[in-house]
Formats: sequence, structure tokens, C-alpha cells
Amino acid sequence: MDPERAGPDTSSEALPGTGSAAPWSYAGAHRAAARYAVARRHRWLLGPAVLLLAVVVLRAFFVTPFGIPSESMQETLLVGDRLLVSRTTPPDQVQRGDIVVFDASEAFNLDVPQRGVLQRLVEAVESLAGKGQPTDYVKRVIGLPGDHVRCCAADGRLEINGVAVTEPYLAAGARPSATPFDVVVPPDRFWMMGDNRGASADSRAHLGEPGGGMVPGSDIIGKVWVRYWPLDRLGSVDQGQIASVPRNGE
Repeated sequence: MDPERAGPDTSSEALPGTGSAAPWSYAGAHRAAARYAVARRHRWLLGPAVLLLAVVVLRAFFVTPFGIPSESMQETLLVGDRLLVSRTTPPDQVQRGDIVVFDASEAFNLDVPQRGVLQRLVEAVESLAGKGQPTDYVKRVIGLPGDHVRCCAADGRLEINGVAVTEPYLAAGARPSATPFDVVVPPDRFWMMGDNRGASADSRAHLGEPGGGMVPGSDIIGKVWVRYWPLDRLGSVDQGQIASVPRNGE
């Protein structure tokens, strides 16, 4: 018999066009099918995973939600207000009168509780709804680096760099501060005060402590941008800028 015309080798049948033994090809196909089946079962996870990644990136670099937990910023911000905080304003562009959210742990000498992995995960989920860390505060910027801030001037108003300023965001008849103070803000630090001066534990409450009540620029999380809840107060938050005053010493 012509060897080239011999019948097929039945001991190891080859698949057409593959040159591979049938048993091995069948096993490879089975593995591929199994992998495809697993991929199909988990494909529904792709959308939520991409969405979660987008939310994390958005919160880390652009905007983050924040809920108002206390009365310290009334009447500008009320308890329960939900805000979006812009993270795109660098500290050197912060102005007097801006409302900002910041980490007060250093400036206000706060204890930072130790948290496990599970607690951190829970807090990360809660933060998506605007619940901040216990050390996150929202206040108004009153003194910039180098400013001389004191209370009060002869007419009872707050004084910045020798100029008595009008604060339109204070409630009618409210005093700028019941606690007298006279400070010069160090470089890269900010003097913060709440609009509800009688119920705000702000920079005034931490004078003389290790943090000194002065907030480092690096601890500013962002500038309050817009209120999205409640719906009847939806819109941008009036920053109530303080009138321009000269630099300290000018």
C-alpha cells in the first residue's frame, strides 16, 4: 500500500486544519468555554465597577458631597443642607469670605480615632451621601496668610489689617465675636470663623493650643460650590465676599 494513501491513525485523531490531537483539542475547547461562561456570569459587575471608579476619581480630584451637621454656619447653611464642594480651588486662590470645608485635626488639635478596614469601608460608602469625617469642618475664611485680624474695632466690627469690615452674612444684630482676639495669621495658614458666631467652635476656640486654631492651606478640602438639598434651596451658595482690605503693613 502506498504510505501516502494510508488510512488515518485512529489512535490520535486530528481535527481538520489543526494538526492537533483530538483529545487535547477537545480539552482546550472545554477550558475556553468554561472561561467564557465565567466571564459572562461576572460581566454584570463591570458597569458598577466602572461607575464606582469614576465616583472615586471625581471625589478625589474635582467635587465631593458634604452634609451640614451643626448650626455653626446659620443662617447661611442650615443643618441637613447637602452641598457639593469643589476641590479645584488651590489655597493661594482662596479669598476672604469664601466658605470652605477643611480637615481640622491639626489646626484644632483634635483626636483622630483609629479605624479598622471595615470601618473605613463603611465611612467611604457613607461619604458618597455627603457624610464627612468627624474632623471635617465647614467655616468661612476671615483671615488670609499674613493678615492681622482682631475683634473688635472701635465701632464693634471685625477689623482686618486696620480696616473695620462689614459682614453681610451675619444675622441682624449679631456681634462679630463675644470673645476678643488679636492675631496675625502665619504664612500658609487661614483664620476661620462660623457665621453663627455664638455657636461656632472655630479658630477663636483653639488659640493657645498646639494647632493654634490656624488652618494650614494643605488641610483645605475644597470650596463650597452648590447646595443640592433641600430642593427648595437648590442653587449656588452666596459666598458673601468681604470688602477688599490692604495687606497687613501697607
